[in-house]
Formats: sequence, C-alpha cells, structure tokens
Amino acid sequence: MRISTLKDVARHAGVSVKTVSNVVNGYPYISADMRRRVQAAIEELNYRPNPTARHLRAGRTGLLALVVTGTGVPYLDDLAVDVVAAAADRGYRVVVERGDLAAIGAARPMAVDGVLLAADGTPPEPIQAQAAAGTPLVRLGETRDGHGDHVAIDHARAARDATEHLLRAGRRTVAAIGGHPDQSPAAPGPRTAGYRQALRRSGLAPRPGDEQPVRWHRRAEGRRDGRALLAGPAPPDAIFCHSDLLAIGAVRAVVDAGLRVPDDVAVVGIGDIEEGRYSRPALSTVAVDTAFIAREAVARIAARGDQPDAEPVEITAPHAVRPRESSGAATPAGRPLPG
Repeated sequence: MRISTLKDVARHAGVSVKTVSNVVNGYPYISADMRRRVQAAIEELNYRPNPTARHLRAGRTGLLALVVTGTGVPYLDDLAVDVVAAAADRGYRVVVERGDLAAIGAARPMAVDGVLLAADGTPPEPIQAQAAAGTPLVRLGETRDGHGDHVAIDHARAARDATEHLLRAGRRTVAAIGGHPDQSPAAPGPRTAGYRQALRRSGLAPRPGDEQPVRWHRRAEGRRDGRALLAGPAPPDAIFCHSDLLAIGAVRAVVDAGLRVPDDVAVVGIGDIEEGRYSRPALSTVAVDTAFIAREAVARIAARGDQPDAEPVEITAPHAVRPRESSGAATPAGRPLPG
C-alpha cells in the first residue's frame, strides 16, 4: 500500500505544502476552516508524519542515548523498556549504552539529541562537554549535582518509608545494606539518610555495624552483607536493602543462617522487580513508577531543545510501599498489590 506524503495531503486539501506542514506542527496562526480542511485530508489519506524527516529538517538526529552502568539489573531493564516507549511516542529512537560510566563517556561523543543518565556519579568529561554544548542531559539516579535536569523518586523519602514500614511492624533493630563505600559517614547518600531519619523519628539509631556498604547492587553482595549482619553478637530483626536485588540476597543469607523470613528477620527492598513478586517469601518493597520517570525524562529532553539555557528542573516521581510476605504481610506470591 502506498504511503501518503505531505504533498498528497496538500493536493487533496487544495492548499500549499507549507500550510499542511504548519497544521501538522501545531502552528497557531491558521484559520479554523483551513485547519479543518487539512485535518480532514490527513484522516482520509491516513497520513502519518515522518519523525525522522522532521528531526533532520530541525537539525536533529531523532536519537536519544540511555546510559546505564552494569548489566543484569532488572530495575534498569524495566526503566529502559519504558524509556524506549516514551521516546517512540515523541518520534525518537533510543540507543542504550551499558557498562562502566567512565568507559562509556570516554569512548566517543554521542551524536544524539539528548542523554538520559541512569547512573550515579559525576558524568564523564565527554558527556559534560556535550551538555555544555547544548545537548540536553537528564539524570535518573540518586545524584543531584546540577548537571542537567533530574527525574527520580525522592530516594530519602522512599528509604524512610521502607524503614518505617519495618518499625511499624514492631521491629526495633533495623540494619541496612546498600550505602556506597565511598560516601562520607557525615554526608550519606539519600537512601542512607532516609533510613537514619526513620530510626531517629522512632527514638532509635543505627548500631555499630548495622550499615553495610556495597559497591554493586547484586544478589551476591546482599547475601554477603546479610551474613555479616547475622554473624554479629546482636543480629538485627529486620534489614532494609537499598534495592530488591540486595534484598533477595539478604533473604538467602537469613535462610542460610537457619532463620526464618519474616519471623526472625524481616526484609524490605526498593524497586518492585518481577523476581521479588514471585520469590518465596514474596518480597516487600518500594515500587517505583518507571513509566512516569521515562515520560518526564523524555519530555525534558524535548523541552530542552527549545530552552537550552533554562535552569535545571527537579521532577519527583511517585513511589509506594508494597508490603508482602518478607515483612509479614500475607500477600500471595506473584500477586503485586494494586495501586
């Protein structure tokens, strides 16, 4: 079947190609009658604008880069799917760059209309240079350092909510796995800060050794640090993990120690990955609205194309605690709570 073109629409409506282009692109100074004629022709001919051609005419590539560190992280895979979908809705395609952040940035400048950085730490010099030259940069991780816009959950609030969920369940010695080893104890990351805040609000404080840092959010690190916590002289009765992968590893550590989850030790993570919903016990977690993050991040890229010098914008995505079996909620495995 032949694909209709802009010229076909113009001929069918009896107007110029420029008029059709103005209607398609939302140009405001078009009479209502003219707009109706063009839109009727578009519907009759089933015309669909070519986003690639539109980007080229505007001096753009139509490509976005999603930069993530590491592989095999289910949360980032879910986020990537949502970013690709949100980008497609706006006529973009997405190139996903995975690996060490410095190596990605040093490899080559990226000929893209925007960079979505789902990684923490300072962007490598090439990415910073691109941002300085006008390529929009949107950060999707915990880091808030003024390099571009930031779209993410309130990480401190999410950690506080998860910890308070454990405290409301009657736990009184809540440990944590997941702070980065390079963070200063006096200037912790947002999730560590939120965990500490929840304890303080209940008149508690982390005991020596209750905070276990990790360099990578993997199951193995959760199991290793869970074992370390349980091997101490006063094991915790709950563990808050900065991610679901760490929490799944921590659950295994509890079982390895001959203890029960949640009877002896309750566990909560962040991310609401599918694996946690189907594990036994089903993992209590903080769900993150990755679709919201993706839509807003791509929208910021599009907006930055028209306002490159605007001040960085902070957009907070929704999150919600999902109580399941690992913290004592009798929710059947594999059935995420609604809402």
